[in-house]
Parts: sequence; C-alpha cells; structure tokens
Amino acid sequence: MLKHANFNRIILAVFLIVLSLVIGMVGFTTIEGYDPGDAFYMTVITVSSVGFGALHPLSEVGRTFVSYFILFNLVVVAYLVSILSTFIFDGELRKLFKMYRVDQEIKRFSGHVILCGFGRNGRKAHHDLVQNGARVVVIEQDEQLVKNLNEGRAGEDEGENPRNGRIITIIGDATNDSVLQQAGVARASALITALPKDADNVFVALSARALNPHLNIIARASYKTSESKLISAGANSVVMPDEIGGSHMANLVVRPEVIRFLDLISGLSADKLRLEELSYGQMRHDRQRQSIRELDIRSRTGATIIGLRQHDGTLLVSPSADYVPATGDVLLVLGSEAQIESFEVQYRQL
Repeated sequence: MLKHANFNRIILAVFLIVLSLVIGMVGFTTIEGYDPGDAFYMTVITVSSVGFGALHPLSEVGRTFVSYFILFNLVVVAYLVSILSTFIFDGELRKLFKMYRVDQEIKRFSGHVILCGFGRNGRKAHHDLVQNGARVVVIEQDEQLVKNLNEGRAGEDEGENPRNGRIITIIGDATNDSVLQQAGVARASALITALPKDADNVFVALSARALNPHLNIIARASYKTSESKLISAGANSVVMPDEIGGSHMANLVVRPEVIRFLDLISGLSADKLRLEELSYGQMRHDRQRQSIRELDIRSRTGATIIGLRQHDGTLLVSPSADYVPATGDVLLVLGSEAQIESFEVQYRQL
C-alpha cells in the first residue's frame, strides 16, 4: 500500500472526473430528457469544450445547468493540470514508481529486521546490521533525512551486495499498525525501535508484539522508568544509550585496557576482533555430539570459545574441554575476521 500525499491527490482527481461525468449525465437526463447515450455524449463534449453543438436547443433551465457545469469543470481541469505539472516537473511520478517498487520488494522479504527511527542510534544499528549481512527495512518520518543519506550513497553500487545497496525505507509513522504491516512485521525476525520519545517506543513495541508474537523486539529508552514499561509492552531487550555511554567513559578511567579490548570486539577500533555465536542446531552434523576438546576449534581456526550459553539460560565462561554441547546450547567464539570466517566454513551448516 502506497502512503503518500500526492497519491491521495491522484485519487481525488479521479474522483472529481467521475463525479463530473455523473453530474453531467444526471443533469442532461433529468433536465433535457436525453437517453443515457446522448447524455454521456453531451457531458463529454461539455467537459472537453470541443465546441460541438447540442443535440437539440437547450431549455432555459438546461442552459443554466450547463453554465454552472462548465464553471465546475474549469475548476476540475485546473486541479488536474496542477497535479500533472507536479508529476511531470517535480519528479513525483518517478517517486511513486520508486515507492511501488520498494513496496513490492519488501513483500518478498522474510526474516528481515525492521528499524524504526533513523537518528544517530538508528543509523549505527543499520550500519552494523548491514555489515553483518542482514536485510533491514527502515521506517522514518523525516523524508528529507533519508533522501540526503541515500544521495550520499548515489555513487555506490545498488546491486545485490547488502553493504553497498540503498537504504530500503518506508516514509511513515512507526506507531501506525498499517506502516508496520507495510514493513512486513508479520514476516520479520526482529524489530529495533529507536524513536526519540520513550512513549512512542512503548507504543511500537506493543503494536509489533500484537502483530507478531514471535518477534525479537529491541527498544531504546531514555529514562530508567521506561524500561519496565517497554518490557511489559513486549520488548525482549531494552537499551539505554546514555547510561551505556556514561558507564563506558567511567570504565575508560578505572579499567581502560578492558574497555579497549571490548572496543576491539564492538568494532570501535581499527584492529577489530569479532565475537560470533553458533547454536547447536546451526552446527554441521559431523561436528555435533563432539566435546569441546574434540571440536578443537582453536587449533583448526585460531578462534577461541570464550563462553557457552546452555539451553536453560546458564552461561558457562571458558567451558570445560570435556563438555559436550547439546540441543539448545549456543557457543560464543572470539577471533579475528579471518579466524571467524574459517570457523564459519568448518563448523556452520551451509
């Protein structure tokens, strides 16, 4: 569904044309006694002002009706011309076609991520998601903001490479159910709501949870008091950027090397490390039912298992070499980009 003011203007113009035809046919049929075919002919030549004569002389009431009918159609024609001018000279037709193309593209998405809000936090989330190969649909009200960002990518390849492609955007209000549905919320795997107002994030979380009970919802909060409300509304996790930023700065004073190491993992440093997870179900079948010692990840890839989340939620830090991962377990592996890529090839199902 295309949500755009100019699209609504097209609908209004079509409605006015149909209304004009109906008024003309009813008027000529009622006042002058024309049959439907003759009434339609008279309506068309009156609206188009081609100058053909009437089928027979009009009565006084008929002339009055035609006079007001012509004035009405002058207004309709002027409105039509203004719309056509807008579409031809302002590129609105191309914009509508682009919106239709994006709408059809999103309908083919499944397992994608919906990002509500494209401010500083939203842009960072979008960057990291795309860098990790995720399909992202952005919902943003500020059309000019998205336009400026897309123009900044104008020189980049818009092919299938998700790292170079355009920002797939829906211009609209994320608190509106129809906009979430347009973004494919029922088929999405996750939703990040990073709107400026906590109340809006609560509303988005509530709406998204109702539309997709299995959706993983991550919400931004500015105030601590909003955290419980977001969880109650259906958010799986709540992130407070200001609080995280303050803690980060304090830790740079008291434990700087720990923070620098974490920066390596989060990609904030040039020589970044990568922290990857692999669930038991994603593991290659020939690697399943093997102990950590038998998996021998470090000697084969250089990466290191730093933790393991068991199916019951228990986190094992540096798990025992004799531990045998089971269904529901998730391995947490740390390494360089090359080491993690080698790990993915050797241990993850293709």
